[in-house]
Amino acid sequence: MSDVPSIKLNDNNKIPQIGLGLWKNTDEAEFINAFNAAHENGYRHFDTAQAYSNEQMLGKAWTDKKVKRQDIFITTKINIKNFTKSKLADSFSESLEKLQTDYVDLLLLHFPVPILRNNAWEELVKIQKNGQAKSIGVSNYTVRHLKELLKITDIVPAINQVELHVFLQQPDLIDYCRSKNIQIEAYSPIAQAKILDNPVIQKIADKHSKSYVQIMLKWLLENDLVIIPKSVTPKRIKENIDLFSFKLDEEDLSELKKLDLNKRFCWSPVHVP
Repeated sequence: MSDVPSIKLNDNNKIPQIGLGLWKNTDEAEFINAFNAAHENGYRHFDTAQAYSNEQMLGKAWTDKKVKRQDIFITTKINIKNFTKSKLADSFSESLEKLQTDYVDLLLLHFPVPILRNNAWEELVKIQKNGQAKSIGVSNYTVRHLKELLKITDIVPAINQVELHVFLQQPDLIDYCRSKNIQIEAYSPIAQAKILDNPVIQKIADKHSKSYVQIMLKWLLENDLVIIPKSVTPKRIKENIDLFSFKLDEEDLSELKKLDLNKRFCWSPVHVP
């Protein structure tokens, strides 16, 4: 079993550096199988969302396995349709019921929805203050959205969860978040497996006797990012956490840094006002 390190957040809570992404995982039998494989291989961090329609599956998975609640880290995200004050708290209460818990470790706003996002953040602050979310943060926020948010709140997001991988390195966002002590969490860390033939990555993989995907994931870890690779295949789930028996050297890191294409494969917040 892999011993996954944790990263300390700006609110003094800790987040495991590797989690299992649960996007698009909506077949219950497949979900339970993936959860069990992940847990048995050392995953303790599980990332869901209201929009994924599988919070109830995660609730069933961890309770059926008789895992102690304090021994896992659960993230969920508020769906963009629930950003209004009248909907947010009620929708989150439903999420807690589905997850079979009275708190989440991390609660995020899923996207920087215009007009609604700042009021929605204040609702998250209330949820954190009442103990139903240990940490709160945002997802898909650009530097512009973060600057706007920090003008209206004293509570700095603990996390900004964004698409980030070797082909979308977002150095300006990383620099800004670090200047504000906001931890970046990378989703789609292998670029949705859309580019699996880059010769530089393959050369480095061969050099370390590791897989192409493991090199992509290791690059993120060595840049002190949290990652949530998704898979429902037990073999890949195991491979995606087997990242601590090797290190990338300076030459590897230098070559990988040159691969940035500023290429997105998910919804883009760049032009959201």
